Amino acid sequence: MNPTRPGAGWIEVIAGPMFSGKSEELIRLLKRAAIARQRVQVFKPKLDNRYSEADIVSHSQMRIPCELVERTEEILSHLDPRTEVVGIDEAQFFDDTLPGVCGHLANLGKRVIVAGLDMDYRGIPFGPMPTLLAVAEEVHKIHAICTSCGQPAAYTQRLIQSDKLVVVGAAGAYEARCRRCHEPDGAPPTSEPWLIPPGEPVVEEDE
Repeated sequence: MNPTRPGAGWIEVIAGPMFSGKSEELIRLLKRAAIARQRVQVFKPKLDNRYSEADIVSHSQMRIPCELVERTEEILSHLDPRTEVVGIDEAQFFDDTLPGVCGHLANLGKRVIVAGLDMDYRGIPFGPMPTLLAVAEEVHKIHAICTSCGQPAAYTQRLIQSDKLVVVGAAGAYEARCRRCHEPDGAPPTSEPWLIPPGEPVVEEDE
């Protein structure tokens, strides 16, 4: 995507399950921006220390240097005013102020590229990702391969027992699954207010 005016900012979101190549796509886009001699600055949450604390690292071992931040507002305090492209990985681990921070950066004329899980292991929208998907000018919804049947996978299957929503892990702790093969350990769909229980009719209110 290209802005309509020089210096016009926008937000791009890369979303999908684990093992779909989100970080790899983020790194690819950021490296292209660097080749184009644009000033790039990259952030990830301190919580994600699976492969490296100094780099964003994909499961295929692609990497790019980054800065660790503990809170969303630290992105603004660490930002170099000369930065033209801002990359943010593992966006689902940030709080609900992230969409506002991304919008502020875009309003300053910066290209903001965000990658993250759109759903948690239960298949429920994850953290600030639903809002980011709604406000972004461009969305890359990518899929993995279901480890059970080989079909395109949009869900993340947790393989270990834990009641915690956030358990940082990779292969051995999670797998990609399609809708049919996904076995969520969390709450049933009827407990989530934005999901309609199976077989229940939709009642529209008269205006």
